[in-house]
Amino acid sequence: MKFLTATDKYIARLVLVPMLAVFVIAASLLVLDKMLKLFDFVATQGGPVGIVFKMLANLLPEYASLAIPLGLMLGILFAFRKLAMSSELDVMRAVGLSYTRMLRVPYLFALVLAALNLLIVSYVQPLSRYYYEQLQFELQSGALGASIKVGEFNSLQDRTALRVDSSRDEGRSLQGIFARIAMSTGEVLVISAREGQFFANRENPDTVILRLTDGQIVQDGPRLNNPRVLTFASHDLPIDLPKIEQFRRRGDKEREYFLPELLRIGWSANSTPQMRYQSLASLNYRLAEVAMMFLLPLLAVSLAVPPKRSSSALGVFVSIVMVVAYHKVNEYGQDVSSLGRVDPTLALWGPFTIFAAIIVWMYWRLAYVPGGQPIGGLETMFAKGAGLIVRLFKRRQNKHGLTPAETAAPLPSDEAAHAG
Repeated sequence: MKFLTATDKYIARLVLVPMLAVFVIAASLLVLDKMLKLFDFVATQGGPVGIVFKMLANLLPEYASLAIPLGLMLGILFAFRKLAMSSELDVMRAVGLSYTRMLRVPYLFALVLAALNLLIVSYVQPLSRYYYEQLQFELQSGALGASIKVGEFNSLQDRTALRVDSSRDEGRSLQGIFARIAMSTGEVLVISAREGQFFANRENPDTVILRLTDGQIVQDGPRLNNPRVLTFASHDLPIDLPKIEQFRRRGDKEREYFLPELLRIGWSANSTPQMRYQSLASLNYRLAEVAMMFLLPLLAVSLAVPPKRSSSALGVFVSIVMVVAYHKVNEYGQDVSSLGRVDPTLALWGPFTIFAAIIVWMYWRLAYVPGGQPIGGLETMFAKGAGLIVRLFKRRQNKHGLTPAETAAPLPSDEAAHAG
Protein backbone atom coordinates (compact mmCIF):
# COMPACT_ATOMS: atom_id res chain seq x y z
CA MET A 1 0.00 0.00 0.00
CA LYS A 2 1.11 3.53 -0.70
CA PHE A 3 2.11 5.63 2.28
CA LEU A 4 0.40 8.69 0.74
CA THR A 5 -2.74 8.07 -1.26
CA ALA A 6 -4.57 10.44 -3.58
CA THR A 7 -6.78 11.47 -0.66
CA ASP A 8 -3.70 12.36 1.38
CA LYS A 9 -2.36 14.49 -1.45
CA TYR A 10 -5.72 16.22 -1.74
CA ILE A 11 -5.72 17.00 1.99
CA ALA A 12 -2.13 18.23 1.69
CA ARG A 13 -3.15 20.74 -0.99
CA LEU A 14 -6.05 21.92 1.14
CA VAL A 15 -3.76 22.42 4.15
CA LEU A 16 -0.78 23.99 2.39
CA VAL A 17 -2.43 27.05 0.83
CA PRO A 18 -4.18 28.48 3.94
CA MET A 19 -1.19 27.53 6.11
CA LEU A 20 1.20 29.60 4.01
CA ALA A 21 -1.31 32.45 3.76
CA VAL A 22 -1.83 32.59 7.54
CA PHE A 23 1.92 32.41 8.13
CA VAL A 24 2.61 35.33 5.77
CA ILE A 25 -0.27 37.42 7.15
CA ALA A 26 0.66 36.82 10.79
CA ALA A 27 4.35 37.56 10.22
CA SER A 28 3.51 40.66 8.17
CA LEU A 29 1.23 42.06 10.88
CA LEU A 30 3.90 41.55 13.53
CA VAL A 31 6.57 43.14 11.32
CA LEU A 32 4.39 46.13 10.41
CA ASP A 33 3.56 46.80 14.05
CA LYS A 34 7.27 46.76 14.98
CA MET A 35 8.28 48.72 11.87
CA LEU A 36 6.38 51.83 12.98
CA LYS A 37 8.11 51.77 16.37
CA LEU A 38 11.53 51.25 14.78
CA PHE A 39 11.05 54.09 12.31
CA ASP A 40 10.21 56.39 15.21
CA PHE A 41 13.21 55.14 17.22
CA VAL A 42 15.68 55.49 14.32
CA ALA A 43 14.34 58.94 13.43
CA THR A 44 14.80 60.05 17.05
CA GLN A 45 18.37 58.76 17.06
CA GLY A 46 19.07 60.35 13.66
CA GLY A 47 20.13 57.11 12.05
CA PRO A 48 19.88 55.96 8.42
CA VAL A 49 16.59 54.48 7.25
CA GLY A 50 18.25 51.30 6.04
CA ILE A 51 19.02 50.24 9.60
CA VAL A 52 15.29 49.74 10.21
CA PHE A 53 15.15 46.87 7.72
CA LYS A 54 18.28 45.27 9.19
CA MET A 55 16.70 45.34 12.63
CA LEU A 56 13.45 43.90 11.26
CA ALA A 57 15.38 41.11 9.55
CA ASN A 58 16.85 40.14 12.92
CA LEU A 59 13.36 40.03 14.44
CA LEU A 60 11.97 37.70 11.77
CA PRO A 61 13.07 34.46 13.53
CA GLU A 62 11.28 35.53 16.70
CA TYR A 63 8.11 36.33 14.76
CA ALA A 64 8.41 33.10 12.75
CA SER A 65 8.43 31.04 15.95
CA LEU A 66 5.02 32.57 16.73
CA ALA A 67 3.57 32.51 13.22
CA ILE A 68 4.52 28.90 12.38
CA PRO A 69 2.28 27.23 15.03
CA LEU A 70 -0.59 29.59 14.19
CA GLY A 71 -0.25 28.90 10.47
CA LEU A 72 -0.10 25.13 11.04
CA MET A 73 -3.23 25.08 13.17
CA LEU A 74 -5.34 27.36 10.96
CA GLY A 75 -4.18 25.62 7.79
CA ILE A 76 -5.41 22.26 9.09
CA LEU A 77 -8.57 23.82 10.52
CA PHE A 78 -9.57 25.54 7.28
CA ALA A 79 -8.83 22.40 5.25
CA PHE A 80 -11.04 20.13 7.38
CA ARG A 81 -13.70 22.81 7.69
CA LYS A 82 -13.90 22.96 3.91
CA LEU A 83 -14.20 19.17 3.78
CA ALA A 84 -16.98 19.26 6.37
CA MET A 85 -18.94 22.11 4.75
CA SER A 86 -18.83 20.43 1.31
CA SER A 87 -19.86 17.02 2.77
CA GLU A 88 -16.63 15.48 1.46
CA LEU A 89 -15.73 14.58 5.04
CA ASP A 90 -18.90 12.50 5.34
CA VAL A 91 -17.98 10.62 2.16
CA MET A 92 -14.47 9.90 3.46
CA ARG A 93 -15.89 8.67 6.74
CA ALA A 94 -18.42 6.52 4.89
CA VAL A 95 -15.72 4.70 2.89
CA GLY A 96 -13.85 3.80 6.09
CA LEU A 97 -11.37 6.65 6.61
CA SER A 98 -11.12 7.52 10.29
CA TYR A 99 -10.12 10.90 11.61
CA THR A 100 -6.85 9.39 12.85
CA ARG A 101 -6.03 8.11 9.35
CA MET A 102 -6.87 11.47 7.78
CA LEU A 103 -4.42 13.16 10.20
CA ARG A 104 -1.43 11.45 8.59
CA VAL A 105 -0.62 14.39 6.32
CA PRO A 106 -1.28 17.09 8.97
CA TYR A 107 1.12 15.29 11.31
CA LEU A 108 3.76 15.19 8.59
CA PHE A 109 3.42 18.96 8.33
CA ALA A 110 3.56 19.21 12.13
CA LEU A 111 6.72 17.09 12.31
CA VAL A 112 8.57 19.17 9.69
CA LEU A 113 7.46 22.52 11.13
CA ALA A 114 8.21 21.45 14.70
CA ALA A 115 11.76 20.51 13.67
CA LEU A 116 12.08 23.88 11.91
CA ASN A 117 10.72 25.73 14.94
CA LEU A 118 13.09 23.83 17.25
CA LEU A 119 16.02 24.90 15.07
CA ILE A 120 14.81 28.50 15.16
CA VAL A 121 14.36 28.73 18.94
CA SER A 122 17.55 26.74 19.62
CA TYR A 123 20.08 28.59 17.47
CA VAL A 124 18.67 31.12 14.98
CA GLN A 125 16.55 33.19 17.35
CA PRO A 126 19.26 33.66 20.03
CA LEU A 127 21.76 34.85 17.42
CA SER A 128 19.30 37.17 15.69
CA ARG A 129 18.25 38.65 19.02
CA TYR A 130 21.88 39.37 19.90
CA TYR A 131 22.48 41.06 16.54
CA TYR A 132 19.32 43.12 17.04
CA GLU A 133 20.60 44.35 20.41
CA GLN A 134 23.97 45.11 18.81
CA LEU A 135 22.39 47.24 16.08
CA GLN A 136 20.35 49.08 18.69
CA PHE A 137 23.48 49.77 20.74
CA GLU A 138 25.47 50.99 17.74
CA LEU A 139 22.61 53.24 16.70
CA GLN A 140 22.43 54.87 20.13
CA SER A 141 26.20 55.18 20.47
CA GLY A 142 26.71 56.77 17.04
CA ALA A 143 28.71 53.93 15.50
CA LEU A 144 26.35 53.92 12.50
CA GLY A 145 26.87 57.56 11.67
CA ALA A 146 23.91 58.67 13.74
CA SER A 147 25.78 60.89 16.22
CA ILE A 148 24.87 64.14 14.40
CA LYS A 149 21.16 64.91 14.55
CA VAL A 150 19.60 67.36 12.14
CA GLY A 151 18.06 70.48 13.68
CA GLU A 152 19.61 69.91 17.13
CA PHE A 153 22.81 70.92 18.89
CA ASN A 154 25.22 67.98 19.02
CA SER A 155 28.01 67.86 21.58
CA LEU A 156 31.28 66.31 20.34
CA GLN A 157 34.08 65.50 22.78
CA ASP A 158 32.68 68.03 25.29
CA ARG A 159 34.29 70.97 23.48
CA THR A 160 32.49 71.21 20.16
CA ALA A 161 28.83 72.06 19.64
CA LEU A 162 27.56 71.44 16.10
CA ARG A 163 24.20 72.12 14.50
CA VAL A 164 23.08 71.45 10.92
CA ASP A 165 19.84 72.42 9.19
CA SER A 166 19.72 69.51 6.74
CA SER A 167 21.80 66.64 5.40
CA ARG A 168 22.16 64.63 2.21
CA ASP A 169 24.07 61.59 0.97
CA GLU A 170 23.40 59.61 4.20
CA GLY A 171 24.76 62.37 6.42
CA ARG A 172 28.05 63.00 4.56
CA SER A 173 26.92 66.31 3.04
CA LEU A 174 25.52 68.99 5.38
CA GLN A 175 23.77 72.33 4.81
CA GLY A 176 23.32 75.29 7.14
CA ILE A 177 26.18 74.59 9.55
CA PHE A 178 26.81 76.31 12.87
CA ALA A 179 29.68 75.26 15.16
CA ARG A 180 31.09 76.53 18.46
CA ILE A 181 34.52 75.24 19.48
CA ALA A 182 36.07 75.85 22.90
CA MET A 183 39.88 75.77 22.65
CA SER A 184 42.13 74.54 25.44
CA THR A 185 43.68 78.07 25.61
CA GLY A 186 40.31 79.57 26.53
CA GLU A 187 39.56 80.94 23.06
CA VAL A 188 36.19 80.31 21.44
CA LEU A 189 35.58 79.88 17.72
CA VAL A 190 32.10 80.43 16.32
CA ILE A 191 31.83 79.12 12.75
CA SER A 192 28.94 79.35 10.30
CA ALA A 193 28.95 78.00 6.75
CA ARG A 194 26.54 77.43 3.91
CA GLU A 195 27.45 73.77 3.48
CA GLY A 196 30.03 71.17 4.43
CA GLN A 197 31.19 67.69 3.61
CA PHE A 198 32.91 64.98 5.63
CA PHE A 199 36.22 63.46 4.51
CA ALA A 200 38.31 60.73 6.11
CA ASN A 201 41.62 61.74 7.72
CA ARG A 202 44.27 59.26 6.60
CA GLU A 203 46.87 60.62 9.02
CA ASN A 204 44.64 60.28 12.09
CA PRO A 205 41.79 57.75 11.92
CA ASP A 206 40.32 59.11 15.17
CA THR A 207 39.34 62.38 13.49
CA VAL A 208 37.40 63.36 10.38
CA ILE A 209 37.69 66.49 8.28
CA LEU A 210 34.60 68.67 7.84
CA ARG A 211 35.30 70.81 4.77
CA LEU A 212 33.21 74.00 5.05
CA THR A 213 32.21 76.20 2.13
CA ASP A 214 31.17 79.90 2.06
CA GLY A 215 31.17 80.95 5.70
CA GLN A 216 32.88 82.98 8.38
CA ILE A 217 34.76 82.44 11.64
CA VAL A 218 34.41 84.63 14.72
CA GLN A 219 37.31 84.25 17.17
CA ASP A 220 37.09 85.52 20.74
CA GLY A 221 39.09 84.96 23.91
CA PRO A 222 40.69 86.54 26.96
CA ARG A 223 43.81 87.54 25.03
CA LEU A 224 41.87 89.42 22.34
CA ASN A 225 40.60 92.93 22.87
CA ASN A 226 38.02 92.63 20.06
CA PRO A 227 36.60 89.55 18.31
CA ARG A 228 38.20 88.68 15.00
CA VAL A 229 36.05 87.93 11.97
CA LEU A 230 37.35 85.87 9.08
CA THR A 231 35.40 85.14 5.89
CA PHE A 232 36.39 82.06 3.92
CA ALA A 233 35.46 80.27 0.73
CA SER A 234 36.74 76.88 1.99
CA HIS A 235 37.93 75.82 5.42
CA ASP A 236 38.87 72.39 6.83
CA LEU A 237 37.65 71.77 10.36
CA PRO A 238 39.03 68.65 12.12
CA ILE A 239 36.48 66.94 14.34
CA ASP A 240 37.43 64.27 16.86
CA LEU A 241 35.33 61.15 16.62
CA PRO A 242 33.60 60.10 19.83
CA LYS A 243 34.99 57.04 21.52
CA ILE A 244 32.53 54.21 20.98
CA GLU A 245 32.35 51.43 23.53
CA GLN A 246 32.55 47.86 22.36
CA PHE A 247 29.27 45.95 22.47
CA ARG A 248 29.01 43.23 25.09
CA ARG A 249 29.52 39.57 24.35
CA ARG A 250 26.60 37.28 23.59
CA GLY A 251 24.94 35.79 26.64
CA ASP A 252 24.12 38.79 28.80
CA LYS A 253 20.47 37.67 28.64
CA GLU A 254 19.17 34.10 28.82
CA ARG A 255 17.27 34.41 25.52
CA GLU A 256 20.63 34.86 23.74
CA TYR A 257 21.88 31.42 24.79
CA PHE A 258 21.64 28.35 22.59
CA LEU A 259 19.59 25.43 23.87
CA PRO A 260 22.65 23.29 24.84
CA GLU A 261 24.12 26.31 26.65
CA LEU A 262 20.93 26.74 28.67
CA LEU A 263 21.03 23.08 29.62
CA ARG A 264 24.68 23.32 30.69
CA ILE A 265 24.15 26.48 32.76
CA GLY A 266 20.97 25.15 34.36
CA TRP A 267 22.67 21.98 35.63
CA SER A 268 26.09 23.46 36.41
CA ALA A 269 27.18 23.62 40.06
CA ASN A 270 29.21 26.77 39.29
CA SER A 271 26.15 28.78 38.19
CA THR A 272 24.44 31.12 40.61
CA PRO A 273 20.86 30.27 41.67
CA GLN A 274 19.54 33.20 39.64
CA MET A 275 21.35 31.99 36.50
CA ARG A 276 19.98 28.47 37.01
CA TYR A 277 16.43 29.74 37.44
CA GLN A 278 16.60 31.87 34.30
CA SER A 279 18.30 29.21 32.19
CA LEU A 280 15.90 26.42 33.16
CA ALA A 281 12.91 28.71 32.69
CA SER A 282 14.02 29.68 29.18
CA LEU A 283 14.87 26.06 28.32
CA ASN A 284 11.50 24.69 29.41
CA TYR A 285 9.65 27.58 27.76
CA ARG A 286 11.18 26.88 24.36
CA LEU A 287 10.64 23.12 24.58
CA ALA A 288 7.03 23.52 25.75
CA GLU A 289 6.26 25.84 22.84
CA VAL A 290 7.65 23.30 20.35
CA ALA A 291 5.93 20.33 22.03
CA MET A 292 2.57 22.09 21.76
CA MET A 293 2.81 21.92 17.97
CA PHE A 294 2.19 18.14 18.07
CA LEU A 295 -1.21 18.78 19.67
CA LEU A 296 -2.28 21.42 17.16
CA PRO A 297 -3.55 18.95 14.48
CA LEU A 298 -5.88 17.36 17.07
CA LEU A 299 -7.11 20.79 18.17
CA ALA A 300 -7.63 21.96 14.60
CA VAL A 301 -9.70 18.94 13.57
CA SER A 302 -11.75 19.05 16.78
CA LEU A 303 -12.76 22.65 16.15
CA ALA A 304 -13.01 22.45 12.35
CA VAL A 305 -16.10 20.25 12.12
CA PRO A 306 -19.23 22.25 13.00
CA PRO A 307 -22.48 20.60 14.17
CA LYS A 308 -24.85 19.35 11.51
CA ARG A 309 -26.95 22.01 9.79
CA SER A 310 -24.61 24.67 11.15
CA SER A 311 -22.13 26.87 9.29
CA SER A 312 -20.86 28.74 12.34
CA ALA A 313 -17.17 29.72 12.39
CA LEU A 314 -17.02 29.65 16.19
CA GLY A 315 -14.32 26.97 16.07
CA VAL A 316 -11.92 29.32 14.29
CA PHE A 317 -12.35 31.93 17.01
CA VAL A 318 -12.00 29.38 19.83
CA SER A 319 -8.83 27.89 18.31
CA ILE A 320 -7.10 31.27 18.05
CA VAL A 321 -8.10 32.16 21.62
CA MET A 322 -6.76 28.86 22.94
CA VAL A 323 -3.39 29.12 21.17
CA VAL A 324 -2.86 32.76 22.16
CA ALA A 325 -3.95 32.05 25.75
CA TYR A 326 -1.53 29.12 25.99
CA HIS A 327 1.31 31.31 24.68
CA LYS A 328 0.55 34.04 27.22
CA VAL A 329 0.32 31.51 30.07
CA ASN A 330 3.72 30.16 29.04
CA GLU A 331 5.22 33.65 29.03
CA TYR A 332 3.87 34.27 32.52
CA GLY A 333 5.19 30.90 33.67
CA GLN A 334 8.64 31.73 32.31
CA ASP A 335 8.68 35.10 34.09
CA VAL A 336 7.61 33.61 37.41
CA SER A 337 9.95 30.62 37.27
CA SER A 338 12.92 32.80 36.24
CA LEU A 339 12.51 34.60 39.59
CA GLY A 340 12.71 31.30 41.46
CA ARG A 341 9.18 31.49 42.84
CA VAL A 342 7.88 28.37 41.04
CA ASP A 343 9.69 25.33 39.69
CA PRO A 344 10.09 25.69 35.87
CA THR A 345 8.81 22.16 35.29
CA LEU A 346 5.57 22.90 37.13
CA ALA A 347 5.14 26.44 35.75
CA LEU A 348 5.56 25.43 32.08
CA TRP A 349 4.70 21.75 31.78
CA GLY A 350 1.71 22.02 34.11
CA PRO A 351 -0.26 24.23 31.67
CA PHE A 352 0.92 21.99 28.82
CA THR A 353 -0.56 18.94 30.55
CA ILE A 354 -3.87 20.72 31.15
CA PHE A 355 -4.14 21.94 27.56
CA ALA A 356 -3.12 18.52 26.24
CA ALA A 357 -5.84 16.83 28.31
CA ILE A 358 -8.47 19.28 27.02
CA ILE A 359 -7.39 18.82 23.40
CA VAL A 360 -7.24 15.01 23.61
CA TRP A 361 -10.72 14.95 25.18
CA MET A 362 -12.11 17.19 22.42
CA TYR A 363 -10.61 14.96 19.72
CA TRP A 364 -11.86 11.79 21.42
CA ARG A 365 -15.38 13.24 21.55
CA LEU A 366 -15.31 14.01 17.83
CA ALA A 367 -13.62 10.85 16.57
CA TYR A 368 -14.89 8.07 18.84
CA VAL A 369 -18.20 9.19 20.39
CA PRO A 370 -21.18 8.73 18.01
CA GLY A 371 -22.67 12.15 17.37
CA GLY A 372 -20.05 13.72 19.65
CA GLN A 373 -19.41 17.40 19.11
CA PRO A 374 -16.69 19.05 21.28
CA ILE A 375 -18.02 22.56 20.77
CA GLY A 376 -21.68 21.64 20.57
CA GLY A 377 -22.31 23.23 23.96
CA LEU A 378 -20.47 26.37 22.93
CA GLU A 379 -22.49 26.51 19.72
CA THR A 380 -25.73 26.28 21.72
CA MET A 381 -24.58 28.97 24.17
CA PHE A 382 -23.50 31.21 21.29
CA ALA A 383 -26.87 30.77 19.52
CA LYS A 384 -28.78 31.52 22.74
CA GLY A 385 -26.61 34.56 23.40
CA ALA A 386 -27.18 35.89 19.88
CA GLY A 387 -30.94 35.36 20.26
CA LEU A 388 -30.93 37.17 23.61
CA ILE A 389 -29.13 40.15 22.06
CA VAL A 390 -31.69 40.28 19.22
CA ARG A 391 -34.57 40.24 21.70
CA LEU A 392 -32.97 43.01 23.75
CA PHE A 393 -32.68 45.20 20.65
CA LYS A 394 -36.35 44.54 19.81
CA ARG A 395 -37.40 45.52 23.33
CA ARG A 396 -35.36 48.69 23.04
CA GLN A 397 -37.18 49.58 19.83
CA ASN A 398 -40.53 49.01 21.51
CA LYS A 399 -39.55 51.27 24.42
CA HIS A 400 -39.03 54.09 21.95
CA GLY A 401 -42.73 53.93 21.00
CA LEU A 402 -42.60 51.49 18.09
CA THR A 403 -45.44 48.96 18.33
CA PRO A 404 -45.54 45.73 16.32
CA ALA A 405 -48.32 47.24 14.17
CA GLU A 406 -46.20 50.32 13.47
CA THR A 407 -43.11 48.30 12.67
CA ALA A 408 -45.08 46.04 10.29
CA ALA A 409 -44.66 46.80 6.59
CA PRO A 410 -47.77 48.29 4.89
CA LEU A 411 -49.59 46.17 2.36
CA PRO A 412 -49.36 47.05 -1.32
CA SER A 413 -52.37 48.92 -2.75
CA ASP A 414 -53.68 45.99 -4.81
CA GLU A 415 -53.43 43.58 -1.88
CA ALA A 416 -55.18 46.13 0.37
CA ALA A 417 -58.03 46.43 -2.10
CA HIS A 418 -58.38 42.69 -2.34
CA ALA A 419 -58.44 42.43 1.44
CA GLY A 420 -61.25 45.05 1.54
